[in-house]
Amino acid sequence: MSGVVRTVLGDLRPEELGVCDAHDHLFISNPQLPGQELNDARAARAELEAFRAAGGTGVVQWTPYGMGRRAADLPALSQAAGVHVVCATGLHQAAHYAPELLKEVRGGLAELFVRELTEGIGTSGVRAGLIKVAGGFHALDAHARWTMTSAAEAHRATGAPVAVHLEMGTGALDVLDLLCGELGVPPHRVILGHLNRSPDLVVQRQAAEAGCWLAFDGPSRTHHATDWRMPDAVRALADAGFGHRVLLGGDTVVAAARSVSGGPGMPYLLRRVRPRLEAELGKEAVDRILAENAGRAFAVEWS
Repeated sequence: MSGVVRTVLGDLRPEELGVCDAHDHLFISNPQLPGQELNDARAARAELEAFRAAGGTGVVQWTPYGMGRRAADLPALSQAAGVHVVCATGLHQAAHYAPELLKEVRGGLAELFVRELTEGIGTSGVRAGLIKVAGGFHALDAHARWTMTSAAEAHRATGAPVAVHLEMGTGALDVLDLLCGELGVPPHRVILGHLNRSPDLVVQRQAAEAGCWLAFDGPSRTHHATDWRMPDAVRALADAGFGHRVLLGGDTVVAAARSVSGGPGMPYLLRRVRPRLEAELGKEAVDRILAENAGRAFAVEWS
């Protein structure tokens, strides 16, 4: 594996990332979920330690710009828990921001992304390791096109991967048409998140054939048809020769979902999802998905 993974404690070889939760959150504030913020540093450390105790060694935080990343707190948490942490730059859907914030970044979003990837986030000294953007429900509005265009510019300047929130798992092919078709981002630099929320095996196969990464994230959300359909979807991709394109994540977005608060949290990925997938694919294949795939997906030959 070539390139390096940019963590909050510095760059490391992709094989050093180890068993990775490829999409999760240690901190996030969402105006659409008032009172449910992830903003407790002690709880974040306890969650990382619980993940480490379950066998995890890496976590990729997809929290983007303006949503309470608390980048300055991440190095100490990573070091204390013994878990590698990758931080994101990027921008979510417009609904997650005050209009004033969007106006502030309107003229220089790509430059903001590049600065956070190469120089650091604010005065924290922490450099982001990926760009997170978002699509809409079965469509791409003007905001999504603006943020994805900016992400493509930042990718060309740095090589950083572009991770995409798919609303309810939809719009995957529209995203690829824009990012890879119109904007020229190589498919292997695109990570599609939440594909499990719309369990369309044909679309998943088409996305894999395009050459991008497919993230199955957010387990134990039964109303998203996640747990009980996800093993079949991953097995179908593996049987078709695309097991090397699959990523797994937990996507903890509210405080009550943390394992230390009685929810499934980060350890659930290894405690329950892993053995369920091993029953379908075998241990060796699942080991590759959790460790080798994640290292390759987030490794960059930074420019």
